[in-house]
Amino acid sequence: MLLTDLQEVANTMVQRAQRRGYVIPREIREELSHAGLPDAQWKEVVDLAQPSLYYRQGRYYYVTTVSPRLRAELSQQEQIQQTIRQLIRRHKQQASEVERRRQDRIDFIQPVKVQTEDRREFTLLSRDLSTTGIRLIGTRSLLGQKVRVVIPDDKEEPTAFLVRVLWTCAIGDDMFENGGAFLEVVPEETALLRVVDG
Repeated sequence: MLLTDLQEVANTMVQRAQRRGYVIPREIREELSHAGLPDAQWKEVVDLAQPSLYYRQGRYYYVTTVSPRLRAELSQQEQIQQTIRQLIRRHKQQASEVERRRQDRIDFIQPVKVQTEDRREFTLLSRDLSTTGIRLIGTRSLLGQKVRVVIPDDKEEPTAFLVRVLWTCAIGDDMFENGGAFLEVVPEETALLRVVDG
């Protein structure tokens, strides 16, 4: 299979999204099958279609006129998604069972370092991970906070993210589940400054 074949499918999808406003993953897989290519490569097609398409709520929308602010936000989200996909791929190689859910969410149970805006550090347990967010279990509610989350990796350097905690729920005596959305990937050594000053 040639990269040019995938690029042709990507171009077709961009043109369809331009006409209609969006395309969905099923249409991309169907177009790959129609072209005689494995439909499992639909994410590669999406990567080739960047920056003409952006993902929101299950659809890939055509990017028309993009403000610098939206372009920066889309770029940050793309960087987050690429970094998380790498983490997920490495985790899949190490784990024998992977749960398939929307947005590539997987069970990702391991200790992570969390630093709050007031510079306190905690070790929490991650519950699952997707390209858009992470779920954390610990002894405190982090609702509404912007925190730094450092995810260790046995084979690579740790990865640090800024995360906005969007929801919290009590799951037991002094135990909370916190759901957060990734804001950006940050270098581990500068992440503290971004949490405190940003």
